[in-house]
Amino acid sequence: MKYFDYAATTPPFEEVITTVAEVMRRHYGNPSSMHRYGEDADKLLKRSREVCAAALGVYPSEIVFTSGATESNNLAIKGAALQYQTRGKHIVTVSTEHPSVYEACRQLTNLGFEVTFLPVDAEGHVSAEQVCAAVRKDTILVSIMHVNNETGRVQPLHDIGAA
Repeated sequence: MKYFDYAATTPPFEEVITTVAEVMRRHYGNPSSMHRYGEDADKLLKRSREVCAAALGVYPSEIVFTSGATESNNLAIKGAALQYQTRGKHIVTVSTEHPSVYEACRQLTNLGFEVTFLPVDAEGHVSAEQVCAAVRKDTILVSIMHVNNETGRVQPLHDIGAA
């Protein structure tokens, strides 16, 4: 089989598979437990946070591991919206967003948030000008996928951020 959908998912390196299998074999304890297996798993988890933080240039306390992208998107979007709702209740996103982002934004409308779902052109592109025109004084979050998982379309995040 020929697989070309690397915009949506990518097979892991063999080294990653080997490492994950080894960790699952040797460090299966609950890192919250107070026994040796748990303490060993906790040490490994802390080290993982340190490695990720160093790679991203952040503090280990800023690293949160989740089960996947959907949980991460829900946590980020709903968390930011609820945290900053005293500053405004407007969110800007794109109509072609990943379903986990689109649905999180749609669900926030049930809590009184207003979401602007920007349209894209025939090539799936949204412009910095469109985003800027949608931002209002009460906008607290702009969420735009960098690379669309279905089409591979790359959005101009640098231009949007600069604008």
